[in-house]
Amino acid sequence: MTFEQAERYLLGLELFGMRFGLDRMRRLMTALGSPQERFRSIHVVGTNGKSSTARMTSAILERHGMRTGTYLSPHLVSFTERIRIGERDVEPERFGTAVARAARAAEKVNRTLEPDDRVTQFEALTAAAYSELAEAKVEVAVIEAGLGGRYDATNVIPSEVQVLTNVGLEHTRWLGPTIADIASEKLAVVETSSEDRRLRRSEAGTTFSTLVTGPDLHPDALALARAAPAKLVVAYETGIVPAARGAFQRRNFALARAAAEALLGTLDEDAVRAAAASTLVPGRFEVVDQHPETVIDGAHNPAGMSALAESLPEWLDGRDLVAVLSILDDKDAAAMLQALIPHVTHIVCTTNANPRALPPATLQSLARQLGFTAVTAERDPRAALAAARELSGPGGAVLATGSIYLIADLLRPAGAKGATL
Repeated sequence: MTFEQAERYLLGLELFGMRFGLDRMRRLMTALGSPQERFRSIHVVGTNGKSSTARMTSAILERHGMRTGTYLSPHLVSFTERIRIGERDVEPERFGTAVARAARAAEKVNRTLEPDDRVTQFEALTAAAYSELAEAKVEVAVIEAGLGGRYDATNVIPSEVQVLTNVGLEHTRWLGPTIADIASEKLAVVETSSEDRRLRRSEAGTTFSTLVTGPDLHPDALALARAAPAKLVVAYETGIVPAARGAFQRRNFALARAAAEALLGTLDEDAVRAAAASTLVPGRFEVVDQHPETVIDGAHNPAGMSALAESLPEWLDGRDLVAVLSILDDKDAAAMLQALIPHVTHIVCTTNANPRALPPATLQSLARQLGFTAVTAERDPRAALAAARELSGPGGAVLATGSIYLIADLLRPAGAKGATL
């Protein structure tokens, strides 16, 4: 397949929707020759911060001389962003070849399934990623889970280290209504890994894994983490400030450092600092323009918006902030607005390419109900950003946030058709 053919194939799989369960994925892995067993792995789960933590972990390992791979989701502009070898996105032609391998395997698997049960897009993508990571002969891969953990398509790896970034109330329809329910689903990756490792002892001969999490984990989630069949490591900040901006990125880097240390045993502090200084995360507190300074950030739920808001005063340093905001209809938009409003002088409400985006007028009305009146609406995201920059003036600051889909719309070349995230 060419990259374009691979993209069309993947987009066509959207028609089959999202279905949990690992049976299809396990069959795919068998059809591909079990590529996930040909490299060591670290599994990153959680509500927010997974992509940043995964990138940072890979960067630290790379600077310790390991050939690394990373699997991320979602992407912003191109599917190739999801598979990284070293610190580069996979080349389009290699991506096409990997998807072709996954597509052939999916065809075989689909013949063994009921007519209404088919390999999904995320399963095909994950299979292509594992296949390409093995073909690239990576020594270790850092794998970001999609939704949840227990039945997530990524959960077929015998990971040695698992990272739980945090747990918030999101995707409750699939993961459960409470923090404990959601944490249980995410932490199931530890149980799966432990069972896999009992069956296939690691090179070091150990039969348990290491679970890394932060000190601010919700008490209900922490209780489950302590009960997990793994050595628990709580990652505290060490004073290293990563190039990626925001207090939340310092916490993510602490998780990444602890995960790398759990895998390697000891770390070279110069290598850790080099990784911190050079690792940026697209779409996360990313500066995209100046005069006024303009930042895009993919905070897309209340916990993510609160973490972003925590970092705004240090960045603004007294400047006025105009926000461009788009939120999907399954998010708690009121809670997100409540976190953002204290830091802004004006909000421009907009939409994005996802059909589930709230209408700008709905967001505008909600902001007014919360007592914030300096709010306008502009349906086109690029026009909304231009309006915000005009309102700010060269001495102010502009922030676009609320949905990863909004960030993708703003990063994508003008006129380019958007692919699914």
